[in-house]
Amino acid sequence: MEPMVALRGTPTDEVLQVLAQFGVENILVYGGPGVAHTKYHEYVSLRMKIESFGMKLAAIEGGFSPQIEYHDVIFGGSRQDELIEDLLEQVRDMGRAGIPIYGYNWMPNSWGRAQATIVRGGALGTGYDYEWENSRRPESFPGEEITEDQMWDALEYWIKAVTPVAEEVGMRCGIHPEDPPVPQRGGVPGLFRSFDAFKRLVEITDSDYNAIEFCQGTFSEMPGEDIYEMIDYFGKRNKIMYVHFRNVSGQAPSFNEEFINTGYVDMKKAMRTYRDAGFTGNFIDDHCPLMVDDEDFPGNLGGYRSRLFAQGYIAGVIESVKKEVEYGGPVDMSKVVKGAN
Repeated sequence: MEPMVALRGTPTDEVLQVLAQFGVENILVYGGPGVAHTKYHEYVSLRMKIESFGMKLAAIEGGFSPQIEYHDVIFGGSRQDELIEDLLEQVRDMGRAGIPIYGYNWMPNSWGRAQATIVRGGALGTGYDYEWENSRRPESFPGEEITEDQMWDALEYWIKAVTPVAEEVGMRCGIHPEDPPVPQRGGVPGLFRSFDAFKRLVEITDSDYNAIEFCQGTFSEMPGEDIYEMIDYFGKRNKIMYVHFRNVSGQAPSFNEEFINTGYVDMKKAMRTYRDAGFTGNFIDDHCPLMVDDEDFPGNLGGYRSRLFAQGYIAGVIESVKKEVEYGGPVDMSKVVKGAN
């Protein structure tokens, strides 16, 4: 279990040097199919640049958008096979270039937030209210009736096409949950809004390459679900590729995002659950509140002060739960320090 940092585009030497000094070992880059038709040699160049600073390009994260060109992939249509072939070529390029993980989403309306919420010390976290947001949002696909069955049929068709290619090139692929996890937005269903939906996903084909981009924040938002039970279930089945380790105030239909240590989820308990389930992958900070005079970190990392706080917290919690294994249970660090003296 290790921390991971997310960047957009090709990072500068300065950004990579700073992250190396922080002790970061794993980098996720936002991109992939639907963002840009990046080619094999471009992925290789990106990977080699990151490796030249002693770090690893651990994952690419993105999501092909039906608003741009992939409508028939997500909803089914006359160009479904043609567009899937295009996407499979892009998946092959990523895998052949040495990218170990591709996380994407199946959210036609992207992710949704409607309001800013004041959290600790006057920082701003994004908020969501189902009734208000859905009453104001126009339909993304006017005049088109879209059903859950239609979307599940298209999803299963895609999973059965992409999984053998992912196995062939050795790159795990997995889906991000619907964020927010609600039945519909703008008349478009949200498939991945529950524990059962993800059980259905991983049962489409029995392969470690059909997996989950486990956004803990969104799983925590799912109404009526137990976040620790879901971590345990998918962790034990090797379905979690990496984790968006963030916290929220509560569950849909209304919630807001919090600092990593102020939401309703016990983050240390969550980290222990990953550990005990056998998960050994990476944890990324995500959706951090905007702090006073915060600015984007070079490379579009987001509010750098808030993200650096989250990164430090993640590293500390990981070290703590690893020490528990070493010492055979919860550790009183004051006694450990005294013992060292």
